[in-house]
Amino acid sequence: MVPVPGASRIQLWGHPMIARVEMTQRESEVRLPARRSWTVAILLVLGIGLAGLNLRIAVTSVGPILEELTNGLGLSALGAGLLTTLPVVCFALFGGFTPVLARLIGEQRLLLVALCAIALGSGARGFAEPTWLFMVCSAVALSGGAVGNVLLPGLIKRLFPDRVGALTTLYTTAMAVGSALAAALTVPAMHAVSGDWRIVLTGYAAFAVIAAVPWVIVLLGGTSSAAGSSTLSVRRVLGSAMGWQSITYFGTQSALAYILFGWYSQLLRTSGLGAAEAGVQLSYLSALAIPTSLLLPGLAVRIRDQRWIVVACSSCYVVGLVGLGIAPVAAPWVWSTLLGVAMSSFPLALTLFAIRTRTAAGTATLSATSQSVGYLIGGAGPLLFGLAYGATGGWGLSVVIALCAVVANATAGLLIARPRYLEDSLDAQRPRR
Repeated sequence: MVPVPGASRIQLWGHPMIARVEMTQRESEVRLPARRSWTVAILLVLGIGLAGLNLRIAVTSVGPILEELTNGLGLSALGAGLLTTLPVVCFALFGGFTPVLARLIGEQRLLLVALCAIALGSGARGFAEPTWLFMVCSAVALSGGAVGNVLLPGLIKRLFPDRVGALTTLYTTAMAVGSALAAALTVPAMHAVSGDWRIVLTGYAAFAVIAAVPWVIVLLGGTSSAAGSSTLSVRRVLGSAMGWQSITYFGTQSALAYILFGWYSQLLRTSGLGAAEAGVQLSYLSALAIPTSLLLPGLAVRIRDQRWIVVACSSCYVVGLVGLGIAPVAAPWVWSTLLGVAMSSFPLALTLFAIRTRTAAGTATLSATSQSVGYLIGGAGPLLFGLAYGATGGWGLSVVIALCAVVANATAGLLIARPRYLEDSLDAQRPRR
């Protein structure tokens, strides 16, 4: 690819690189020092890791104390359902606006704003008395997580183009650790403060405040990416085959994940497993996200064709779900292991945003499009799964629905994982003059 005339020459990790970007001149002017100091590099890496840690805390801290929240706020069944659906709605809604906001104020500034929103929303909802105010504060916190979700893949591509695998590993692993910590510590922390869940939820704001510190230092030091306008729009991605392949892959893996997070324990309990053991199985399944997030992004970046990873994840899903449908309590550790490994399709989906695009602008736009629309698909998964169970009184039809999602996920994954680039695909679609 021929560099854009006037594209800035920058130094990353001490090595020169010509900025090959399909961007306007303004966006290509990234205000980084000619030779970035190790201090700045360490701050950026620390900031990315701490940001990742915070992206799911507002989500996973609610589930373990949902009963206490429902009683304390006087929520109806509909209200509790709305509270558990709120993350998906916020991820879809606010994720879609992220590229526009990033072009206006810059990616790093927007990430700092997102972390401030997480801190403000998490801290305020602990004191929110009316139910509607609690929902609003929760939405503020979740909006920060949604913006961070979309921003980080493109920001990593822009700041560390030669370390995409390592930095994606860092933030996806941090995200998994944050999710697991919030899920595991919320109940013990609540018991430690005499059952006051408000104090616990407010306390999580401290994590976001700490995460904001490296970005404040970087921005005060004048090291920030410039705001600008990209020639790659969400509309163009929505008009491309690769765009919808990425949307479908991300959306179906999200649907499968939400199905397991929401219904796995219940399925095991109604099949004869004790409540405590069912909870252990869900915790084990969720914890497997940590080693897979550590290993998979780096592996995916090193190889040219990621389709075999898609096949491996889909195969684990099929075997795990079929086993769960036929004999759920016969070998729960086996099913949990297979399904937990299969859920590594999530870090793969995030990594594909970067390795299937040539530019940071392409990564950011593909991430925004796939996550905003994909989370709407994801939200339908647990709803259909639960409706099928309620209609039939058994899990057979629900498992079939999950298997259909696996088929759609594998099909889209095999297409989007082919070795090609979004920008090239969009160029090929332009009418010839």
